[in-house]
Amino acid sequence: MSLSRQPNILLIVLDTLRRDRLSTYGHDRETAPSLDAFSAESTLFERAISPAQWTIPAHTSLFTGLYPSTHQVTQGGSKLSGSYPALAEILQGANYHTVAFCNNPLVGVLDNGLRRGFDQFYSYAGVMPNRPVDVQRGPLRRMLATRFRRFARRIENHFAHNDDLFRVSMHPILVPIWTRYINYKGHTERSISDLMDFWRGYFDGGAQQPLFAFVNLMGAHLPYKPPQDTMSRVAPELRHDRSAYAFMNRFNAEAARWASPPEPPLQDWERAVLRGFYDAEIAHQDEQLGRLFDSLRASGTLDNTLVIITADHGEAHGDHEFFGHGFVVYQELVHVPLLIRGERFPAGKRVLTNVSTRRVFHTVLDAAGIKPPLDEADPNANVARLNLANATNGHRDVEDDIAFAEAFPPETFLGLLRHRNPAIIERLRLRHVRRGIYENNHKLTVVGAGESTRIEGLYNVMSDPSETFNITDEHPALAVDLQRKLSAFVTEAEQRRADNTNLTSTEVSAEVIENLRALGYLE
Repeated sequence: MSLSRQPNILLIVLDTLRRDRLSTYGHDRETAPSLDAFSAESTLFERAISPAQWTIPAHTSLFTGLYPSTHQVTQGGSKLSGSYPALAEILQGANYHTVAFCNNPLVGVLDNGLRRGFDQFYSYAGVMPNRPVDVQRGPLRRMLATRFRRFARRIENHFAHNDDLFRVSMHPILVPIWTRYINYKGHTERSISDLMDFWRGYFDGGAQQPLFAFVNLMGAHLPYKPPQDTMSRVAPELRHDRSAYAFMNRFNAEAARWASPPEPPLQDWERAVLRGFYDAEIAHQDEQLGRLFDSLRASGTLDNTLVIITADHGEAHGDHEFFGHGFVVYQELVHVPLLIRGERFPAGKRVLTNVSTRRVFHTVLDAAGIKPPLDEADPNANVARLNLANATNGHRDVEDDIAFAEAFPPETFLGLLRHRNPAIIERLRLRHVRRGIYENNHKLTVVGAGESTRIEGLYNVMSDPSETFNITDEHPALAVDLQRKLSAFVTEAEQRRADNTNLTSTEVSAEVIENLRALGYLE
């Protein structure tokens, strides 16, 4: 494929967005009219499954095409091995211009290798955000800002590695301070405006390289503070409810509860408040997406742009005894939205096949006509086979309607719970990895690894999307069969990492560099 025909690529990750709270997927509140309209131009995947339940492993899977058991970037202090080429660096090596507009500090601030391959990475989170407008500063101001930003990021990275610092930061007195002054949720409006300006300027300036733009938006993440006008439209029953606002203000300050099993369980009215504020946050973010979609249409570049919109994971609001997105693989966490607009993705089509969002990696590279710098024997190298467009053609998908999800417990939150509520760690088996396998209409979840693995539940997620009825006893043979397939998946995924033991280096390995050079991506 010639460079002139390579599509531009826009990857939008709507952080912490539950699929079932989008009007696009049938929610009774109109939370996403802009996304609803865009879905009419796109292929919508009804059963997209995130490989992981929280930000860092889920983004790493999007960027590498690998499941967490293979890439092993599962903790706040993890780093992507140089043995695994990342999406942006492959595109960069194939003459794409790569740029990111990121609002999540776990992606844009932590030193985990997820910024590899970006020509420009604009981070709206942290003590010192950086924006495209920063280039307008004088050279002295730019130098001082760069040095201070590096210093601030070193401090911020210490919190991801130190349990004591992390626990102190969770104090209710400190939470309102750092969520505001370190721009914990970034700045959705600014990042969208900067992307729109960058996009127009890039193409108006006669750029010859195709563009890859990655966007992460944090509007649906705690703390929830939607604008009043959005609250009035989306959740009018809460607009003048002082008790609701008092509860939400307390919860926003109690960050230790954001990823902890709720004890005592939330009352029904408290869950209703959380739902209302969460829905309003989604709606406010959707307004900004509407601005972006309008700008893309007006730019005249949309027809040569592959647009992928998904979520890294969802959020639990007391469902199944859990809150946040730390420990489990229930639907509210790993069943995510996925819309793709572009060539080979029919407008208005709804796909019922189970697919993993790790295949965003393969879809992008195949659409760009790029072969990844991997050994031919590596199944991850066959991007044409794993392109999600293959799931839209009416035939059985290459992965046989099977997808997996993995939840490696975040050590920082386990450390927090050891001080707050150690008994719940053992009661809910929070130290153990959890996994799920989807096949056709069924889903099996297990807890533990190796010989200690036990089945937690078998569900028909087509008829029981809330996973209310465990049908293991009614279908023991199916449960055994799915457990066997899940065990085989784990063995294969772990074997694939056996030859890639450098799990702390973010330097690109000599083998990857040589493969990039052999494919013509490097001089």
